[in-house]
Amino acid sequence: MPPAPTTAMVLAAGLGTRMRPLTATRPKPLVSVAGKTLLDHGLDKLAAAGVATAIVNVHYLADQIERHVAARTAPRVKISDERDAILGTGGGLVRALPLLGPAPFFLLNSDTLWIDGARPNLARLADAFEAPRMDALLLLAPTATSIGYDGAGDYAMDAGGALIRRGEKETVPFVYAGAAILSPDLFDRAPEGEFALTVLFDRAAARGRLFGLPLEGVWMHVGTPGAIAAAEQALRHGAG
Repeated sequence: MPPAPTTAMVLAAGLGTRMRPLTATRPKPLVSVAGKTLLDHGLDKLAAAGVATAIVNVHYLADQIERHVAARTAPRVKISDERDAILGTGGGLVRALPLLGPAPFFLLNSDTLWIDGARPNLARLADAFEAPRMDALLLLAPTATSIGYDGAGDYAMDAGGALIRRGEKETVPFVYAGAAILSPDLFDRAPEGEFALTVLFDRAAARGRLFGLPLEGVWMHVGTPGAIAAAEQALRHGAG
């Protein structure tokens, strides 16, 4: 079994428009849920998974995020500066690749939030990732048991764990939970400039190299101010 990733990318450059008015004066990653910022919920999970270095990209209200993470040592945070351009999730990762190194790494959306089951989900991802046959392994939350999510899902999964993207009028059982392990191979011939990471996920799926792992525990979709109370109630009754 290959060693677990010790490097992570945390996506924190978004504008957070759906979280307004809370994000009028602070970036969404610094919105507090249960007494801790969304960003710190994620960084603490990465630290517990053995991640030594986290690359955090910044754009909107970037100075606030830089100040917030400056003193962290577990994981140590390096900033990928996107003040000069909006790059999207895919373009932001391409810019950060020199900081991430040649080995597979964790990816974490800065606003993802979940309560682990008996075993931490990031450790489960690390155990399940198989570099020879996977470009990406996504953590997937069951739509039926997620808190604050009422969409049609993102993916179906075959018996071997390979992912099939939801068709336009379909409903599928899993939503991407905002955590993954990615191989640098995923970014071969990636587009330049701004683009969504789903472009590369779709390309990997077409090659049979996009896989999923169902989340154990409870995932919370904290997309709007009204979703915070439900997430806080779940955290009070769980162990997240």
